Amino acid sequence: MHFKKFNLHPHVAAGVTAAGYVTPTPIQDQAIPPVMAGRDVMGLAQTGTGKTAAFALPILHRLEQGERGVVRALIIAPTRELAEQINEAITDLGRQTRLKSMTVYGGVNINPQFEKLRRGVEIVVACPGRLLDHISQGTIDLSRLEILVLDEADQMFDMGFLPDIKRILAKLPRQRQTLLFSATMPTAIRGLAREILSDPVTVQVGHSAPPVTVSHALYPVEQHIKTPLLLELLHHTDTDSVLIFTRTKHRAKRLGEQLEKAGYKAASLQGNLSQNRRQAALDGFRDGTFQILVATDIAARGIDVSLISHVVNYDIPDTPEAYIHRIGRTGRAAKTGDAFTLVTSEDTTMVKAIERTLNAPLERRTVPGFDYAVPAPRKDVEFARPPREPQVRKPGGDKKKPASVAGKPRQGGPAAPPTATPARSVTNHSRRAR
Repeated sequence: MHFKKFNLHPHVAAGVTAAGYVTPTPIQDQAIPPVMAGRDVMGLAQTGTGKTAAFALPILHRLEQGERGVVRALIIAPTRELAEQINEAITDLGRQTRLKSMTVYGGVNINPQFEKLRRGVEIVVACPGRLLDHISQGTIDLSRLEILVLDEADQMFDMGFLPDIKRILAKLPRQRQTLLFSATMPTAIRGLAREILSDPVTVQVGHSAPPVTVSHALYPVEQHIKTPLLLELLHHTDTDSVLIFTRTKHRAKRLGEQLEKAGYKAASLQGNLSQNRRQAALDGFRDGTFQILVATDIAARGIDVSLISHVVNYDIPDTPEAYIHRIGRTGRAAKTGDAFTLVTSEDTTMVKAIERTLNAPLERRTVPGFDYAVPAPRKDVEFARPPREPQVRKPGGDKKKPASVAGKPRQGGPAAPPTATPARSVTNHSRRAR
């Protein structure tokens, strides 16, 4: 197989050659022909399978002919990192086409985006929130849109973007080609696909197929000693680069700080970071400045690092498909990798589901010399958030000072019982937190 068989426009074919592409990946081989034929496509593929080029090349091929200076293709992605990664791929592959693309996302100054849109672009790669800002302010014209791509649709659903996506869809021309890609296909995404795709071609690659180059191991542990066990595990393991997954962004931040305090070159990647800090964390992980990156599932979308030696699930994922997606980030490029998962007694059901998907039992391991008998504290002290002082608003909208401070009564009134919210238990809330 060779990319020549797709008969891409010569300018696009030149970009393929310059990028060093020789043989199409399975998702490219199956998706490019129907996309070039103008069909709607539903693609089920993990990150790292080459799906960006599977939709980018047909888009560049189509847009090389036709009107310039107007938005003809819109790609919606859940995170800034993924949007930048897609835009970079389009820029590289389309360098000789002179087609213009740009990213649109929050967390950065909106004015340069206004200016680029005013000057005219053909391709926009956007995150839902900032795209809606531009639509509401009338700074983006989507009336001549020809192609819509929803990438990582399952993560957009997990992030609560489904209402935003539906608002965006209502503003788009009905006559268009629509492509939907997702690493997993939960019921909500299948429902969305039925609503927005017309007689789609379904392309499924690597679904629930874990990399054969990855070895798996479970480390049973009580919730309150996960971090000490993780540190002990890292101390006894020969690692190059380690990607650690947590369930919440608060945990990612806190765990990253704890690893730094323990002497590791570590960074965290989570939604509260500014774009510059997120990019610095990613760049540092790629170039080896950081040996360890702690991330949530959502923040990790868009990470493309081929030499990750270990993936550690500090918190077990919510679905077997998510487990496979996580561990697929190691064992790439013909390398071997290891996937370690810290599991508590509450994770038994999910462990069984993962083992059914893998059609094999997962090895249980213990770390020699580690004290598993440390008693649990009376309340969570590791990941608990500090209680917030209650705020009382005046009728005019100004905030008053808290009714009591450190348990002291207000002047002229009896002492009131403490009203601070107790620290939340990670154990009790971890499954609901996102």
